[in-house]
Amino acid sequence: MRQIVLDTETTGLEAEQGHRIIEIGGVELIGRRLTGNHFHRYLNPQRAIDEGAQKVHGISEDFLADKPLFRDVVEEFLAFVDGAELIIHNAPFDITFLDYELSLLDGPLRRMTDHCRVVDSLELARNKHPGQRNNLDALCRRYEIDNSSRVLHGALLDAEILADVYLMMTGGQTALFGGDADSGGAGGAEAERKLSADRAPLKVVMASVDEAAAHEAYLEMLEQQSGAAVWRQQPV
Repeated sequence: MRQIVLDTETTGLEAEQGHRIIEIGGVELIGRRLTGNHFHRYLNPQRAIDEGAQKVHGISEDFLADKPLFRDVVEEFLAFVDGAELIIHNAPFDITFLDYELSLLDGPLRRMTDHCRVVDSLELARNKHPGQRNNLDALCRRYEIDNSSRVLHGALLDAEILADVYLMMTGGQTALFGGDADSGGAGGAEAERKLSADRAPLKVVMASVDEAAAHEAYLEMLEQQSGAAVWRQQPV
């Protein structure tokens, strides 16, 4: 499966108020492994950045003045995500902004879901850790992921960190007994897996004559080198 872990930074919180995307960052996973392939662009929003938003990401209007417009990179971006599963933390926020940017372009109306499937990693985290903090920093602490370089938000950096969080969060047990740093032991019950009573019986594969002979020869070699093979010792 091809997946893209994606993040954006914006001029403000509401696309409905005309706020725009100023940074897009995405990293590619294939078979749950980072490929090194990524997409990263800063964008000129052609509007002012809210003071509160700038405090979060630290990106200034002067820095973006010579950057391309969204319409200049849209085809390259859509080609990068096309057919992939997008993994986004608080996906409705980013998808709303991306759909808004697409709506401003000439031609037929396009939406992100026309090009890819979207998975909200925040919703996954809330289902896995109900009643706990599930922002990216809290998840990094929970899964012991180093985010010390995250002084300010940045789309590519946050996508890289989210990729690590997503792989840990969906990859099974992450700590001894299945718990985690914030669960207070509750994660053990959550991580427990029981085999279904109506499962198919396990297949028993016996060693062939040649395999048994090869094993016996290996034990002979161990006895010659060490004086004893514990596998041949009879239980007391």
